Amino acid sequence: MSTKAIMSRSSVDRSHAPRFSASRSIFALMLREMGSTYGDSPGGYVWAVVQPIGMITMLSIGFSLLVRAPSLGSSFILFYATGFLTFDLYGQMMQKVGGALKFSKPMLAYPRVNWLDAIIARFLLNALTLSTVFCIVITGILSVIETRTVIETQPILLGLGMCALVGLGVGMVNCLLAGLFPVWDIFWKVISRPMFLASGVVFIYEDMPSGVQDILWWNPILHATGLVRSGFYPNYYASYVSLEYGFGVALVLMLIGLLFLQPYHAKILSR
Repeated sequence: MSTKAIMSRSSVDRSHAPRFSASRSIFALMLREMGSTYGDSPGGYVWAVVQPIGMITMLSIGFSLLVRAPSLGSSFILFYATGFLTFDLYGQMMQKVGGALKFSKPMLAYPRVNWLDAIIARFLLNALTLSTVFCIVITGILSVIETRTVIETQPILLGLGMCALVGLGVGMVNCLLAGLFPVWDIFWKVISRPMFLASGVVFIYEDMPSGVQDILWWNPILHATGLVRSGFYPNYYASYVSLEYGFGVALVLMLIGLLFLQPYHAKILSR
């Protein structure tokens, strides 16, 4: 082989090295979190399925005693499952990404692992885990309860994707603010408590007063919940949903997180 060919091949190998190194780092971080989050707890991944089932069951029983029928369809448990699992995807993603740097701080001491690897690893692992939980719970409900549901996958995937990306964006901004200003974590927990009721989990958008609708429309998770439910209820058309707004909010938040975490991540890790 000629010297020129060897040098050319060496150059290609070096250009590919950072990409493969990043992939290995992300995979290692995912394996570490799988072991620490699920491997050390009783039941492991079983709890990831049991916990949302318990919450959905409580919502279904509680509201079945107050109202005669859910806002959509005839099954309380399917109605609240489609709302709660969607919101839970956002909430879990936001929380996990928000604590990514703190959780992965020991691994970030290695020169080949950077702050973005930690965020990507947490996003991918929890997106896979929570999407699997969604499929398991919904499949279980549909196999046990006669709902006569005709599923349309496109709006469901769009809604779940919107939730995951908004959770990623909010998590990145919270990671920045909580890392620089520790009091932000407490402040965020207080101001975000109404999100459960404001995201269409318990009541759909159309059941709310017009004045409340005008305010809650700005909540991107409400758009995601409406999208997911429209995939389970063929006669439900969520006319208020805006893909541009929901994904646009996610993109803006992610860009803010990337722009400011780059110069400040070392300061956050040193605290």
